[in-house]
Amino acid sequence: MSQGDLVAHRGYPFRYPENSVAGVQAALAAGARYVEVDVQLSRDGIPLLFHDRDLRRLCRQPGAVHDYDWNQLQTFTLYGETDQPLQVARAPLAALSDLVAVIKTAPAACFFIELKRVAVEQFGATAVVDAVLPILQPVAGQCCVISYNLPALQQVRQRGELPIGVVVDEWATRHDPAIVELQPEFLFCNLASLPADEPVQLPGARLVVFETVDPQQARQLMAQGVDLVETFAIGEMRQQPGLAGE
Repeated sequence: MSQGDLVAHRGYPFRYPENSVAGVQAALAAGARYVEVDVQLSRDGIPLLFHDRDLRRLCRQPGAVHDYDWNQLQTFTLYGETDQPLQVARAPLAALSDLVAVIKTAPAACFFIELKRVAVEQFGATAVVDAVLPILQPVAGQCCVISYNLPALQQVRQRGELPIGVVVDEWATRHDPAIVELQPEFLFCNLASLPADEPVQLPGARLVVFETVDPQQARQLMAQGVDLVETFAIGEMRQQPGLAGE
């Protein structure tokens, strides 16, 4: 079995605001070979990096990303978590095109682009996929589109441009016929739903789990057969024995 590796989950939230360009750049500088980010659409259809369904926690603003045009969102501040030892506490929101510029500087890295359910609910799967795929085209060889939303992934698959990854909260969901039919290259799963101390492997797909900052837990997951482990503390985790992905 090959050695597992870590995924920089939303960049480097332990030290930087999540889904920020600065956080992604710092994760790459720390040696990350895999990075995951979240994508939503502004009211005027611009793809940007953002996780939450509303702006309260991360921007301290009312409403949701899709309630504002991109030029308004550019005036907002992205805040890091105050209970973390941040190196950078504030950052601007990043457009997906800003991320593509960073991806071009790291040709050996793989980026997981998550299409958030809230965006698909607001705009529809076709509009979200139509907005995102052309921007990713210059770096398509380094990207994988992931989502909880199967119709969006079906559209990506039908266009045949990028690998896909299904995100699920329950390990048992991997047998869902709709997921099996998609034949995703990756399955992202909440680690809390995995069986304890039993091998976990998924024929035909690589297994990614979220989320831990505990080195021992990450090593145990890899020993069970997990391919990739998402973490908010990519720099600190990669310094731990057995977690450098070598």
